[in-house]
Amino acid sequence: MNAASSANRPLKKPLAAIVRAGSSLLKAPALKADAEALLFSAKSFAAAMLAYGLSLDIGLAKPYWAIVTVYIVSQNSAGASLSRGVYRFAGTIVGAVATVAIVPNFVNDPMTCSVMLACWIGLCLYFSLLDRTPRAYAFVLAGYTVSLIGFPSVLDPGAVFTTASMRVQEISIGILCSILMHRFVLPKRMTGQFIGKLSATLRNARRLAGDAFRGASAQKTHRDRAQLAADLLGLQGLATHLPYDPADAAPRRKTLKRVHDRLAQLLPLTMEIEDRLHALGSDGHTAPDDLIALLGDIEAWIEADAPERDGAAGELIACARSLHARLGADGATPGDRLAANLAGHLAETVGLIHDCDRLERNIVRADRSRDDAADRGPVRARGYVYHRDHWMAARAALGAILGIVIGCAFWIRSAWPDGGMAVSIFGVCCTLFGNVDSPAPNVIKYMIGLVYGVAISLAYSFVILPRVTDFDVLVAVLAPAFLFAGSLQARPPTTLMALGITLTIPIVGGLGTTYGGSFAGILNSVVAVFAAIAFGIVSMTLFQTIPPDAAIKRLSRLARRDVRRLARGGARNRAHWTNLMVDRTALLLPRLAASETTHAHALDDLLRHLRVGHAADRLRGAIRYVDGEIGDAARELLSAVSAHYGSGRRTGPIETAGLAQRIERLTALVAASGIEDRSRWLDLLVDLRFALLPQHVADGRHDS
Repeated sequence: MNAASSANRPLKKPLAAIVRAGSSLLKAPALKADAEALLFSAKSFAAAMLAYGLSLDIGLAKPYWAIVTVYIVSQNSAGASLSRGVYRFAGTIVGAVATVAIVPNFVNDPMTCSVMLACWIGLCLYFSLLDRTPRAYAFVLAGYTVSLIGFPSVLDPGAVFTTASMRVQEISIGILCSILMHRFVLPKRMTGQFIGKLSATLRNARRLAGDAFRGASAQKTHRDRAQLAADLLGLQGLATHLPYDPADAAPRRKTLKRVHDRLAQLLPLTMEIEDRLHALGSDGHTAPDDLIALLGDIEAWIEADAPERDGAAGELIACARSLHARLGADGATPGDRLAANLAGHLAETVGLIHDCDRLERNIVRADRSRDDAADRGPVRARGYVYHRDHWMAARAALGAILGIVIGCAFWIRSAWPDGGMAVSIFGVCCTLFGNVDSPAPNVIKYMIGLVYGVAISLAYSFVILPRVTDFDVLVAVLAPAFLFAGSLQARPPTTLMALGITLTIPIVGGLGTTYGGSFAGILNSVVAVFAAIAFGIVSMTLFQTIPPDAAIKRLSRLARRDVRRLARGGARNRAHWTNLMVDRTALLLPRLAASETTHAHALDDLLRHLRVGHAADRLRGAIRYVDGEIGDAARELLSAVSAHYGSGRRTGPIETAGLAQRIERLTALVAASGIEDRSRWLDLLVDLRFALLPQHVADGRHDS
């Protein structure tokens, strides 16, 4: 026995190494993504074949629409699949009703009927662009359905009700099968994905705060802020699906709002701290020793584990507040005012991170009976606020209407037999791809998939399907193409291309009630589809594309307009204003990446607009309780701020010097007075000065 053990001993280490290597390989992100993609593809294909079989048994006219619906509705998580299915069903019903209402009433004038259908599609696109949540998919489908049913019925209105009824039934079966498959067969829950994303976002937030305390390079903190803004938008996208997730206890909506409110406040707050630290290092101000020690303690606290942070947070907050009160009580020198202001922001930062830790713990525990101070909070949680631009939405909608009307005019005047199908496909492209600044690249990706889909469909239609006489055999021969395309659909970079395949094979391949492969008919349909998409690329480029530079300038202009309104006295909730500007920041990032022009200051400028608006709003509120010279000077300052933001451009040294003089004059008046809340006034003026006049400007290094 001992000899055998000795003989086997040399094999144990290699075997253990092989097991460890295999285990690490199975946990590799790439392999995990492949496994999830294959599982998604298998479930989608099973749902599609189930829907197809049910449609055949019921005797629906075009059962392939059930297959198409499954692949449009299916998402990587059970919650997203259910929510998308619900919104698709609602949109389909509304679109079918709208089609039945429009077509018979304009039956005598095909062009007028087409214009009314185009206007409906444009209206649906307009509302989908304004909504910007997954609910927008209902508006997309309301337009999508009208395009699919309405245009082919313009010249044959007698069957519009039957067509609409059949389409609703086919789509409903596809939705039901997709929801059942993704929800009950090895469901991938959104809650776990959300919690993982939340933990990563909180780590990024702590890293941003730590970099600000350490005085990291502006480039690094700029990158950290961009990442946090993108994370917040991604979290919101996941959170909207949580009510549909089959989890035992989804996070409470109020808790999610509070997490977002606190993380959103960190973005501008880290800029405040950076500016103060830079000023203490470059303006000749000497930071008090206890402030330097507090900064070191907070930096170490951020790097500590969660239990250690939880235990030490209260002491750090108390220390920062005590230092703020002591330094701000006198406030005789600019250095004291600056140090006091920084201490106040440090206390706020520690409090925000501490609250986020506790809220995350509550979400992970999923305990609805808890009563946590962070979850209660003194102020009602606002949550994510979406930027909605009516002008941009209307511009995209009018562009879609114009393109569709031009296509309809060509079809009706030329009496093109397949023109109705071509226009309906173009209308679908307008609704599906019109929610971005540049729709054409997405349409091109879809068209690439369409080319593959047509080639595969022709092979099925004329080589494989004529030999198939049994449903089980049909499922087996369809499996390779759909399983491959479905795995591509599960990967974001290839989703649009995969849709071009999965949506084409059922229609062009002739997956109807019976096999009826007609080469001439399929060829005409293919020509119509490619013509529609080619025209769609041209039309969307001309009428629906918004250049990145124009979108960047538009966001900046709207932010400046809102700051001007706040300076004039327009009321806006602090959390609403902060969260709105954070969303604008997230919208700015992809446009900066797509722009060919350098916008070095665009992101920081947007966050500075947020800080100016907040400081101006707080100062406007404080003025109500002060009269005399201080009140008059404060009103003049806010008027100057409003004029500054009414110029619509980056201002030069003369304008900023004028604002600096007004702030210094008001600061001197407040410091020499005995008004109530004097330290609060001094804090407000420091905040306004640093927000309006970045340190490189205050130092005389104006950046144009």
